Amino acid sequence: MHGHEHAAAPGGAMPQGQSAVAANFSDLLKKAKEKVPADKLVEITSLENTVVRGDVKSQQIAAYQQLYTIWDGLNELPIAAHYAAESAKLENSGKSLTFAANLFLEHLSHTQDAGVRVWQANTALELLDKAIALEPNNDTLKIKKGALLVSNTGEPMKGIGILREVAERNPDFLDAQLTLANFSITSGQYDKAIERMESVLERHPQEPKALFLLAVAYQSKGDNAKAVELLRQCRKLIKDPSLAAEIDGYIKSIQ
Repeated sequence: MHGHEHAAAPGGAMPQGQSAVAANFSDLLKKAKEKVPADKLVEITSLENTVVRGDVKSQQIAAYQQLYTIWDGLNELPIAAHYAAESAKLENSGKSLTFAANLFLEHLSHTQDAGVRVWQANTALELLDKAIALEPNNDTLKIKKGALLVSNTGEPMKGIGILREVAERNPDFLDAQLTLANFSITSGQYDKAIERMESVLERHPQEPKALFLLAVAYQSKGDNAKAVELLRQCRKLIKDPSLAAEIDGYIKSIQ
């Protein structure tokens, strides 16, 4: 491993950390409730009261899970995720904490509101930390945490550090390598990405994701011919027709 991946980006390609203040869940809940039909609202209120009154942990977990299901059915996904998180924290199992963290991470990518994003990132981080405490050798969780720190918090270098630690300890852990290469590309360090993907391809020459990122890095450097050649190799290895069509479109656009 040579050099350092920097998370800073020319022209601000990387998110600028947390300038926004985290949204308050009770405000989000109040707003969401304004759209809920009356009969559902009665059910929600009764479950909320169960949580407050429930002195037995299993009762509270069950109520939180029902609240998750109801809000999920109403398509209020961040609200649903909150209840999945509350249930997971009480259950304290790696599986439920990871499930809840993934809900937050999924919504994070579509959330426009900066305050809601900060709340989602903070909650996902808290859940991942709890899950990692229970499963200290789970590299997949560490990759999620590293990527989250780079993209959505004010601590990108800490995130890169976690990703690098996993990538160096376990060079065949593809997600770590791909995530680092991706961040190198978004921060304009194309040679870093190329070097990293080439070393992955030495060990796994048939890895379509590595070929794809290598192509993106070459194209970003202005070497379209090399990018097209790599994309064609990648295209042969891809079974998913919609992905294949996307790659064909990409090849057309740079030829």
